[in-house]
Amino acid sequence: MVPVSSTKAAEMTKLLENIHRSVNIGLVNEMKIVADKMGINIHEVIDAAATKPFGFIPYRPGPGLGGHCIPIDPFYLTWKAREYGINTRFIELAGEINHFMPQWVVGKVTDALNDRGRAVKDSRILVLGLAYKKNIDDTRESPAVEIMDLLQAKGAIIAYSDPHVPTFPRKRNYHFDLQSESLTPEIIASYDCLVLATDHDAFDYDVLLEHASLIIDTRGRLDWHRRTVIAG
Repeated sequence: MVPVSSTKAAEMTKLLENIHRSVNIGLVNEMKIVADKMGINIHEVIDAAATKPFGFIPYRPGPGLGGHCIPIDPFYLTWKAREYGINTRFIELAGEINHFMPQWVVGKVTDALNDRGRAVKDSRILVLGLAYKKNIDDTRESPAVEIMDLLQAKGAIIAYSDPHVPTFPRKRNYHFDLQSESLTPEIIASYDCLVLATDHDAFDYDVLLEHASLIIDTRGRLDWHRRTVIAG
């Protein structure tokens, strides 16, 4: 327990911690987009920058934000700050960037399929990981779900695999009658594209790399020099 002077200070402390992460993830997600256009592996850059012994905290890009703390809580402060005549520009800009990331991933899927002479429509696409972060079963605000919804809206045939989420959960805005797919070599090979949205340790990445025809890697978990792997 860390004592502070008031409940207001305690609540602001929690908001600051959440906002710190949101803003820095927004920054590294924007850097990811820039680096991708320049043909640079952002994860290599982050690893190199993290060798500085002070002054740098390595945040990792991804397909968007999930959970409750970072995608939602910072905007309580944004709302409250307006009562005091303050526009919280850093918070809102980070939110815009992070909210855009699922659309960016779908754009990478579209481009990668086009390069292989396929349209998104009628392509079989398997999303790897439904939880919002690795090795848990929490799907609240998960960007993987939005990616599935966006791809299905484009006509893709969608499935998912998540060892922690055996059946697609009931959600207010999304409805998929799906169960988690087993990642056998035959099932992996049957899909036109795999999207690694959540890098669970339970996934056998060697098997994925050996049998997938195309993988969009949103987490930097795979070897991007392989011809089947595209940064996402």
